[in-house]
Amino acid sequence: MATEISPDREEALRALARRLGHHFKDLGLLDQALRHSSYAHENPGIGPSNEQLEFLGDAVLDLVVSHLLLTHFPQSPEGELSRRRAALVNTRHLANLAQELDLGVHLLLGRGEELQAGREKPSLLADALEAVLAAVFLDGGLRSAQKIIRRRFGPMLIAIPPLAFQDPKTALQELAQARFKLPPSYHLVEESGPSHARHFVIEVRIGPSPLARGEGHTKKQAAQAAARRALETLEEGEEGGD
Repeated sequence: MATEISPDREEALRALARRLGHHFKDLGLLDQALRHSSYAHENPGIGPSNEQLEFLGDAVLDLVVSHLLLTHFPQSPEGELSRRRAALVNTRHLANLAQELDLGVHLLLGRGEELQAGREKPSLLADALEAVLAAVFLDGGLRSAQKIIRRRFGPMLIAIPPLAFQDPKTALQELAQARFKLPPSYHLVEESGPSHARHFVIEVRIGPSPLARGEGHTKKQAAQAAARRALETLEEGEEGGD
């Protein structure tokens, strides 16, 4: 049975739908997309959380963005396309788009998440955006989802600097040289697990200063993960003026 939506909630959801550019036949899908698991747990019987929609929305987003990249960069190899997609579809960009749509205001959160400023958490906002895209897909089909994703992600194809499309180690190497005149160095800090399932932890430093750690089943995976986190740390510091 569909969850009843209050008149005030319905009005707010319809305003959000207008900002999205999609007229929902089933507004309950949009309501579910904005229902965090913490709220669903505290209100049994209200309906499912947005977790399954988030799962579907992630797949829809990857499909449409992949097609968008193939259309714009038909000569690019698979590795470059994958890096471009990763640079477009990441938590920071999804959270920014969610903030542009003002999704945080419409989220249904449990008490704990409300107290922890859940409406401003990038990971939570990114998940909600994916769930909203799934709601559009289920309500209007792939074409409706494509229209929204292309409108939101199309301009970003040329807005993201080329550095973002490189593998993390290469990107960090260039950034460190440009900003600090020093190359990053990678240090194995932990190695564990049986021979068939090794686990490595690698720390990346610039000079003597540790920046980030990464984990993986190979040293290469762990180093790439450390470089990726270091890039995020440096980017956050730049945005904060540090």
